Amino acid sequence: MKGMIFAAGMGTRLRPLTDDRPKALVEVCGTPMLEHVILRMINAGIEDIVVNVHHLAPMIKSFLEVNDDFGITIHVSDESDELLDTGGGILKARKWLDGDDPFLVHNADIMTDLDLGEMMDEHVRTGADATLLVAERNTSRYLLFDNNMKMHGWENRKTGETIPEVIDVNAFQALAFGGIHVLSPSIFSYLEKWNGDGEIKKFSITPFYATSASTIDIRGYNPSSDSYRWLDIGKPETLAQAAAMFGNN
Repeated sequence: MKGMIFAAGMGTRLRPLTDDRPKALVEVCGTPMLEHVILRMINAGIEDIVVNVHHLAPMIKSFLEVNDDFGITIHVSDESDELLDTGGGILKARKWLDGDDPFLVHNADIMTDLDLGEMMDEHVRTGADATLLVAERNTSRYLLFDNNMKMHGWENRKTGETIPEVIDVNAFQALAFGGIHVLSPSIFSYLEKWNGDGEIKKFSITPFYATSASTIDIRGYNPSSDSYRWLDIGKPETLAQAAAMFGNN
């Protein structure tokens, strides 16, 4: 199975740590974020990974080279000219990810001990186009699912905005996205339609999911909260928490 790691972010929430290094190379428990995710993917049986880069891209390329790509195949999708966001980033990396099998996508700033293999197995079992890690967590933006964990839309509780515009949000489970997804190659044709003709444009994957939920099979994966630990380490306060949560591993 293949995988992709989003490592191209500017890391503005982590400044000044990211003034002189990419966010993905900020250390957690003495190890760069990117390395944590690569090793977790390898442990799940993934040996072909795409890493996208933008901010201080040469540093990530050098890091991978010095570590001999951790003994697996790692491709670098270079977005130095333009940061393409999550949707555009996946589409740009298509040549490495397309094929017969699903692939896993993981944000570099998500620290977790989730069993990635079990999530991939669940995706294959349901035959979905996309499977998203979700949880009951306080946030402002939620994905909306029915009782079969099929996605139907999105809501922003701060602004009242929803996708689609007319949807009974009370009829669905509101769950927070956890920055890990498993995608089938079938997703690429839908991403291309979203992108439009011509060069790949910058676009976020979340509104794509929300708008496409009525036409493609997008499922939520919501394992028991006590079966794994999860932390968004893209901000200073949670970066500090990560040392306490994962420091003994």
